[in-house]
Amino acid sequence: MPSSVYSERTVPAALRRARWHLMNAGTLPPDLIPTELQRSWLRSWDAGLQPCGRTPGAPHASGAQLARALEQQRELVAYARPVMEFLLEQTRDTDSMVVLAGTDGMLLHASGDPQFLGRAERVALRPGATWSEQHRGTNAIGTALTDDRALVVHAQEHFLERNGFLTCAAAPIHASDGRLLGVLDVSGDHRGYHRHTLGLVRSAVRMIEHRLFDTRHDPRHWNGLRLRLHTQPEGLGTVTEGLLAVREDGVLVGASVTALQLLCLQWSDLGALRLEEVLVEPLHQLLEWCHRPPSVARVVHTVAGQTLWVKAETGRVLQAPFSAPQVPNDAAAPRADALERIDTGDATLHSAIARARKVVDKPIPLLLQGESGVGKEVFARALHQSGPRQHKPFVAVNCAALPETLIEAELFGYQSGAFTGAKREGAPGRIREAEGGT
Repeated sequence: MPSSVYSERTVPAALRRARWHLMNAGTLPPDLIPTELQRSWLRSWDAGLQPCGRTPGAPHASGAQLARALEQQRELVAYARPVMEFLLEQTRDTDSMVVLAGTDGMLLHASGDPQFLGRAERVALRPGATWSEQHRGTNAIGTALTDDRALVVHAQEHFLERNGFLTCAAAPIHASDGRLLGVLDVSGDHRGYHRHTLGLVRSAVRMIEHRLFDTRHDPRHWNGLRLRLHTQPEGLGTVTEGLLAVREDGVLVGASVTALQLLCLQWSDLGALRLEEVLVEPLHQLLEWCHRPPSVARVVHTVAGQTLWVKAETGRVLQAPFSAPQVPNDAAAPRADALERIDTGDATLHSAIARARKVVDKPIPLLLQGESGVGKEVFARALHQSGPRQHKPFVAVNCAALPETLIEAELFGYQSGAFTGAKREGAPGRIREAEGGT
């Protein structure tokens, strides 16, 4: 996972010369500014941005659009916010703020010192604003997303001169399968620049990614093998450990950045490599260890010859001892459906699933009630996938995020040019999209 800190800050005189060359000749002399910064400035120039003066307006979400974005990325936001509060405690009274942005550069959540938040508002550094590189030029949030790397953009390294009062450190956030989910950023007054800030941000991102991994590969409902890896046994169970998810057939399907570094892998290796191509110890050996005292750390060896400590955990399907004889699968034995897969054994959930099964194949509307975050949509999807409509669309709509004036258009569709901001090709409406499904 490459990172670029621009550790030797570019001198202001070189930045001024580079900006002058770009505005007058449309090019940048080689070796005047760091290569990564040069590429970002040229991308910003090619996007039609001007370093000085007024800039074209960048997109800014309405309250309803921001609410919809928060709903769509609620898992990321839910796990990021406690970590952001922790990070805020470490940077309090430093004239700075902590920011979470999505993959499109839209700022989803921000908090910080009140005085600095007021200054940040003047350049639209606030939730709802889009800070992608193509709209704001070189900046830590947008450039970290474009380059998929952790970096610092300091003072006049920003492409737009109006952002030169900022110093910003950002790091991308990845799902366990390598998908880019967003970016975490600390922005502050350029006079308070400190080289340690990026380290804080990267550590915070690691904490978020660990929580996302644990949720996605929770042994209570995930049926594969989960490995915790570290070069020292004392490091297992800490935020410094590497996490690796292995499917029942031995294919690697999830990892943390630390695990990739320990095993010399890339995100692209997930889904393509098997466990035996990475570790000397076979899959059945690791599975056997899972049925001995789980608190015991054991030693494994990588194919590259490195020694690591590991703790292995399995999902429900693999809980039986590996050496147990396989029972023939009778044709009469029912295959587990989506509802059964989410049944964790909790009595209340089990009762709800039992009641839902009574109407799963009937044209009866079903109302699910519960507090935010308990998994209503997960339950609804499982119900859909367990019924006769499973091969038809499933469409989820957050009605609370729809402004009153747009509810009709969102649900029933509209023609081209029906209202300001409408898509050129129109839209069929969410109800029509769900035709035959749920």
